[in-house]
Amino acid sequence: MAELLSDAKIQEMATQVPDWSVEGKELKCVKTFGGFVEAVDFVNKLVEPAESAAHHPDLAISYNKVTITLTTHDSGGLTEKDFAMAKEISSLS
Repeated sequence: MAELLSDAKIQEMATQVPDWSVEGKELKCVKTFGGFVEAVDFVNKLVEPAESAAHHPDLAISYNKVTITLTTHDSGGLTEKDFAMAKEISSLS
């Protein structure tokens, strides 16, 4: 199980993923696209990195918006895995 980060470490690491916000025990990001097809295409790009890392985001698609939520469920909050995946996802857009 991955080690939970302290609040200070979370705030420090959050500066490395400026498109993301810390909301309680989660990292969240909303991406907006030209339409539904583009939003789904983006979600499909997340499959390989998530599978490779064995760390899967929670996703919500609302027409042209994709809300991505990261947390390490088995640890009960934010870990380095979440910030690493946030960086990976940010590099895809």
